[in-house]
Parts: sequence; structure tokens; C-alpha cells
Amino acid sequence: MTTRPDPGIATDATWIKNPLACWTGNTQDASNGIVIRGNRIIELVARGQTPQTTYQHSFDASNHVVLPGLINCHHHFYQTLTRALPAALNKELFPWLQALYPVWANLDDEAIFASTQLALSELLLSGCTTAADHHYVFSSIMPHAIDVQVAAASAIGSRVTLTRGSMSLGQSAGGLPPDSVVETDARILSESARLIRTYHDPAEDSLCQIALAPCSPFSVTPDLMRETARLAQQNDVLLHTHLGETEDENIFCLKKFGQRPVDYLEDVGWLHNRVWLAHGIHFNDDEVQRLGHACTGICHCPSSNMLLASGMCRTLDLQRAGAPVGLGVDGSASNDGSNMMQEVRQAMLLQKLRYGAAQFSHLDALSMATQGSARLLHRNELGEIGAGKQADLALFRLDEPRFSGYGDAVAALVLCGAQRADYVMVGGQWKVKHGMLVEYDIQEIIARHSLAAQHLTRELNG
Repeated sequence: MTTRPDPGIATDATWIKNPLACWTGNTQDASNGIVIRGNRIIELVARGQTPQTTYQHSFDASNHVVLPGLINCHHHFYQTLTRALPAALNKELFPWLQALYPVWANLDDEAIFASTQLALSELLLSGCTTAADHHYVFSSIMPHAIDVQVAAASAIGSRVTLTRGSMSLGQSAGGLPPDSVVETDARILSESARLIRTYHDPAEDSLCQIALAPCSPFSVTPDLMRETARLAQQNDVLLHTHLGETEDENIFCLKKFGQRPVDYLEDVGWLHNRVWLAHGIHFNDDEVQRLGHACTGICHCPSSNMLLASGMCRTLDLQRAGAPVGLGVDGSASNDGSNMMQEVRQAMLLQKLRYGAAQFSHLDALSMATQGSARLLHRNELGEIGAGKQADLALFRLDEPRFSGYGDAVAALVLCGAQRADYVMVGGQWKVKHGMLVEYDIQEIIARHSLAAQHLTRELNG
């Protein structure tokens, strides 16, 4: 049976035909391909069928496994500039942050532009079509970092949710970040409102959305958390922050606020379905149930959690309780990469370790990186292949030595460690062809990024 097309759109149609395999992320059959018109999928072609839509173009996908575009729900693009920094190696979260904050305080607009383009390029090449970035470092030399990110992301052509992060509780007030990267509540709220007015696009085919994202309970005041929640509600945008990443955070919250992080979250008006949290590791059973009842989302970041020895997210427990769970690569200084397909494999391996080999499959990991992440970002039009969905696709080849001898093509992508997509489409437009960016020379992006990274570390040393 073939899903019927929408006859009302008048642009050319393309049949992505005869895929080696097509995982739709749902129960629909697209064994014989997908028909795209404009920026949408309009028809799925089942096994043995041909399109009912008249199509003008075709793409032979017989050597490709086709997936929905992967969705990265938590990243810090700027951290690509400080990968494997010697001062931050082999540390847990708090000392790791303390080693890096003095470096990040010297970020400027060129560094933000270069790191945003590098991170998004790296993500695209791994099959990731949508990314949420959490930028929370602002200073006198970099007051408008999100504006710079919007420009950089627009040029690359990925979908982004750019979150206006903030830190208002500096070391002099008992917080973790240095005072040089702390802002006043008034400025944070004013800038947050301006960015929403200027850049937030709520449309289904939106390439840029804005969310509000105080960094963490140990870097902002309770008043800012409450006022940010009010501003988000008034403007119908989402909320994001780090929570439950380490036991140190629990201890800090108890000492500073007299509450565990989830109690604190509820007290400041953040325990609801318009919030998604990064990490979500150190919750007790009652807190898992409360998060599920509120439908508060969790972004699992397995590589970062392993590198910093933070712990293992209780993904299945959270899902069973009702909390949506997505996937993120986290910052490249705690990963140290921006490869979403590799993160799918890491999630599968770590969750098998936690729950048992039979309890978490490659499909569970792929679902987390697609439909799960789409739920976190409230983007129902993304995360699966179906008629009416946005045409965001990732196509992978299986002709590398690592795949030789495979049985199940979709399972091979995850188990055998796919790293690079061959073709990637965002909104019906090819952004990657033959494993290369269509519109940019990746070597030029790397060169610009490398210069920015050298300048940043030179500032620290000199």
C-alpha cells in the first residue's frame, strides 16, 4: 500500500527510489522510496510499488540506507574551539568548568561565527539536520553571540534552535563562573526578549527558533529562573537548562537553595512540558515520576557523561514515567566531537550496559535521536519519514570495510559504527553530496576555525 500524496502543491517532485533500506521511524513502509515536493515528503512508496505522484526527477538510492535527519538536542558550538585542551583533561565537571571558563571568557564574534559553522558542518556530515545549541557565555567583547550564530547557521542551512543562555551568579556571589562572564538579570531578560522578537520563527518549516536557557542552578539566581519562565510563557518559546548532571550539583543545590535540583526546578516554575533538560542523570525514583508526570524532556548525552564520569541517564525509566527523551552530543570540549551518528551508537552501548543487551536496541537509539529529540524541541514535523513531514533525510553507504559482511542494513549503521553520511537533505535541499558539503569548502571552514582556536588559547597563555 502506498501513502497518498497531497495534490495541492505545484512544484517539481523527486522520487528517492529503491533504497538499500529505509527506516521511517514509524510503522509505514517506504521500501521502494520517498517522493518529495518542495520542502515536504508527499508520498511513501511501499515494497513492489511505484509512485502515484507524477515526478520530474529521481535519485537512485539503491546503495544507501535512508534515515530521518538526526536531531541533536544539546550542544555548545563554541566548545569546538577547546577540544582536548590540556588544562581540562581528566577532570570531572566542576574542576573541568573551572579550567575552561578563563579561556571562554576571551571568546569574540569571530570565534563564535567560526565555531558555529564548524560544529554545524560536522553535524551535517554525520547525518544531523537539526541542532539545538546552548550558548551561555557573554562578555564585554562578545555581547551579541546569538546574533552571530544566527548569521553563521543561516549560511550553512541547518535547522537550529539557538538558546539564549545566561549566568548571573558569579564566584563573588557563591556561584561557579567567574564574574567576568556574569550578566545582570535585567540585561539577560532584555536580550532574551529582543532575540525572540528578532529571530524566532514558529512556522513548521522554520530554520531558526529561539529558546531561553539559564545555564544551570549553580550559575543563575532563582529570580532569573522565575522571570525567564514568565518571559518564555508570554512569548510561547521553550526553556532549557542543565540539570541532574552530577552529584556535586545535588550537593550545591542543597547547600545554596536548601532543595534538590528537581524541587528547585518546580519551585521556580520550570516543571512542565515546555522544558527540556540536559543530562538528567542523578534523579531518585520519586523525581523520575514527577518529571514524567510533568512531561519534562531529558536530553541524553552519553559521550559527555562518560568522559566526565558523570553517570548514566535512566532513559527507559524516564520514558516509562512519561518524560520524552532525546539525544545530544553536548559540547565538543566534553565529547570531544560533534558527530551525531556516533552518538547514536554510544547511546545504544551505554544503555545496553545499564539495562541489559535485550532491553535497548539500535532502533531505540535511533528513535531517541529522531522522534525523541523532535518531541523535546516541539517539532512534530521532524524526526520521522511520513507524508506531510519536512524533507530532512540522511543517506548512508555501507561499502566501507567496517560494514563488510553485514546482515541487517539499519542495524549495521549503528553496530558497525557509521561515521559519515553520503547525502543529507534539509527541507528538500541537498546540503551534503558524496560526503561533502554542497555549498562550502570544509577545508576553508576548518582553516578559519583553527585560527580562531589558536587565537583563543594564545590569549590564555599570553
